[in-house]
Amino acid sequence: MNLEQHDIGVSQVAAAIAEPARTKILCSLLDGHARTSTELAAIAEVSASTASAHLAKLKELALVRLYVQGRHRYYSLADKRVAQALEALMVIGQNVVPTFHSRTPDRLQFARTCYDHMAGTLAVLLHDRMIEAGWLLEVDEQVYRLSDSGEALLEGLGIEVRDLASKRRRFACPCLDWSMRRPHVGGALGAALLQMTIRRKWVTQDLDSRALALTALGRKEISARFGVVLSMADDRSTRVSNQHHVMPVTH
Repeated sequence: MNLEQHDIGVSQVAAAIAEPARTKILCSLLDGHARTSTELAAIAEVSASTASAHLAKLKELALVRLYVQGRHRYYSLADKRVAQALEALMVIGQNVVPTFHSRTPDRLQFARTCYDHMAGTLAVLLHDRMIEAGWLLEVDEQVYRLSDSGEALLEGLGIEVRDLASKRRRFACPCLDWSMRRPHVGGALGAALLQMTIRRKWVTQDLDSRALALTALGRKEISARFGVVLSMADDRSTRVSNQHHVMPVTH
């Protein structure tokens, strides 16, 4: 593909994402869940026919993927690269609209999913603590690895580190957090950390939200295992966490 074709491709994708309803659709899929066009129409606050037209355009540009199961049709983000691009645009968008951060719901600011890994204040605190303790080491600006002590810590929590290293994706990398403007842990390790916290019931996820709620057990265990002390005031999401049904993140 030559430079001119690249320019055209970027322009088409930018135009597709720039439409507000499509932006809402794409951002709602950042939690890794697939949704029907009816659900996405409600999220985007448009009619079913308008949502279908938007989804057709997003599918044409390889931004979303369609799954057909019987009479049901589900849409998800095409892949993790689309999620990473959206998160990066959210960071840039805050520079354009400085008040965006203040309008972000507290529950999303504290802890949420970023495609298949954890984001928000909690994720950034865990990232910083792992760096500070020497468990997570920077190979370069875009690559992390675990130290021996870091590997022992995570294997003690049930994460098969060696299996992660054999996956056909980046093992661990910094992912810039749009609400904190600092990195959290992405890659296969980030996904494994999220699944571990859900499996151990340290966090719960709402049925129809990207927000993660820290449990009392999670606060205690994160403090004991990682040395990250969280007060009740830190996690505003716990005030409403028990009012929602929860389900595990699926990929």
